[in-house]
Amino acid sequence: MSEVIMYTKEGCPYCAAAKKHYAEQGIAFNEIDINSTPGAKDDLLKLTGGEKIVPVIVEGDKVQLGFGGG
Repeated sequence: MSEVIMYTKEGCPYCAAAKKHYAEQGIAFNEIDINSTPGAKDDLLKLTGGEKIVPVIVEGDKVQLGFGGG
């Protein structure tokens, strides 16, 4: 299984839902808070093509924008 990286921000209900879902499924992920991790916002914008959206979930070559309608 590929490493899962989840870009999140504090107070985001969609981020909380994604983290809960992955934890319940037993899927380990590396969480990157875009507000407290230097360079994370720039990385996020590259992944999203400039869209300001969280969460962004990266698994291998697959990039998922948002979670559950977020």
